[in-house]
Amino acid sequence: MSIFDQTINRRCTNSVKWDAMENVYGLQDASDILPMWVADMDFAAPVAVSKALQEHAEKTVFGYSFVSDEAVQAIVDWQNAQHDWHIDKESIVFCNGVVAALADSILALTNRGDKVLISSPVYPPFYNIPKSNGREIVNCPLVEKDGTYVYDFAAFEEALAQNVKAYILCNPHNPGGYVWDEATLKEIVRLCAKYDVVIISDEIHSDLMLDGSKHTPLAKIAGDEIDRIITCMAPTKTFNLAGIQVAYMIVTDKKKRMLLEAVHMASGQGSLNTFATVALQAAYTKGSPWLNEMLTYISTNMDYVIAELEQLPGIHITKPQSTYLLWIDYRELGLDENELMQRLLENGKLALEPGTKYGEEGRGFLRMNVACSFDTVKDGVQRFKRVLQN
Repeated sequence: MSIFDQTINRRCTNSVKWDAMENVYGLQDASDILPMWVADMDFAAPVAVSKALQEHAEKTVFGYSFVSDEAVQAIVDWQNAQHDWHIDKESIVFCNGVVAALADSILALTNRGDKVLISSPVYPPFYNIPKSNGREIVNCPLVEKDGTYVYDFAAFEEALAQNVKAYILCNPHNPGGYVWDEATLKEIVRLCAKYDVVIISDEIHSDLMLDGSKHTPLAKIAGDEIDRIITCMAPTKTFNLAGIQVAYMIVTDKKKRMLLEAVHMASGQGSLNTFATVALQAAYTKGSPWLNEMLTYISTNMDYVIAELEQLPGIHITKPQSTYLLWIDYRELGLDENELMQRLLENGKLALEPGTKYGEEGRGFLRMNVACSFDTVKDGVQRFKRVLQN
């Protein structure tokens, strides 16, 4: 029996995933709804992380702290081991989360009224963060091809030519789970360099590689253009530590690091909290066996869901190369998104995410989180099938 077969009761723990569905979905009572929506896992974090946090808690004094050299070195060693990417300690800038890193980068490297390019369907903060900070969104949608997504680089260049100042890249892609190949990444860099555009690369899912897929950090292949890239990473998605709030940016250009630090100073942001660095160091130095077993488990969950749901007429799912999220294509059903979501919630008692949350290009899709025990996955599949078979 795998450690991931354990079904942990997360209700009444202030879990967004389990305890906030009434607000998110406008329900009176969600106590019988199975949540397979927001992207956190129902797995316990690695024992090494829990143990390190417990030992730290026993110190009983939690005054001002700074990030230890050991924690910084853990990041350097992790990137080297996972992605064969050699980074300098000086290039690391800490922040509380990757969404915060996106906001910091937008504030530091663009001005109010500037244009920021995105490629939908994509993670909602890519829209919301620039707009909330007074920037104008330019969208160059990805093109669906044979169950995956590709760039239309002619359209991409046209968009860049509109005096765009920054491009936010999702690498790997969320919600699709696609791993961009080196040729695609190099063309993104080439075109952004041509138009002098800063690239903010969200690589939070980079460690969640399935079935032998390999992540390529954008900065690793950027060559002479590396200084135009801000890479945003974290151990939180990898090891289910989102509530601990720890992330970092890899910024090779000293001037950009200074601008980011100025944003932190202006907003009163301090260092990471004392538990965040402990969790990061423990995860990166002792978490690999847990991660490898978890990825195998996730892959098996995905295979099961795909095999079961594709028996339903009109349902198609391409297995992702990364993440623990399935992007379910139901367009052939001819159902309106609101209607299907209502049926899933009312009849199936199942909470998934509607595709339009990721942009209009997501219409006709649902996002399902399978980072949970196999028993929970089977329950979710039966609820989904019940909705479409009745």
